[in-house]
Amino acid sequence: MKNFLTAFAVTALLISCSKKETTSTSTQTDSTKIVDSINAARTKINDSIKSKNHFKDFNGIHKFTHNSINNSGSVVFKKIEGERDHYDVSGSIKSGKNTVEIKGFMAVVSDKHMNFTGEITESISANDNGKLYTRNGTKTFMSKDGGKSYRLQDMVNGSGFVEYIDIHF
Repeated sequence: MKNFLTAFAVTALLISCSKKETTSTSTQTDSTKIVDSINAARTKINDSIKSKNHFKDFNGIHKFTHNSINNSGSVVFKKIEGERDHYDVSGSIKSGKNTVEIKGFMAVVSDKHMNFTGEITESISANDNGKLYTRNGTKTFMSKDGGKSYRLQDMVNGSGFVEYIDIHF
């Protein structure tokens, strides 16, 4: 009886450990194609969402002012293709010997804030006889009037005086 149970156990073990039938590779290939097509569709949707602005569209020409210059100038916002709320920015204000120039990149980060990265160069005759002053790096423009105008928050110039540089929309 012991031999019979032992033989039965060995036979059951051999049968259970035998190689099972394998699945065909054609079904694996089909599932790979399906996953790839789903990923392609998701990428297309994500790219279309990424390129749409989250905030107001600022593309175009806008009024550019400085409190020490009587005239106003203009600044051009040109949307960067495929980017959300990012613009190339350039513009100037000129009146006699007084000038302000802006050139760089603007990222709209909220309804009230824009981060400008680039260079703002100014020469104001009332400040150190028109000595050239340059602001480099990332600066914030902030709106307190619901987005009608944005003011540079780095307000102290090279001479130590407060000035207002605004972009009006």
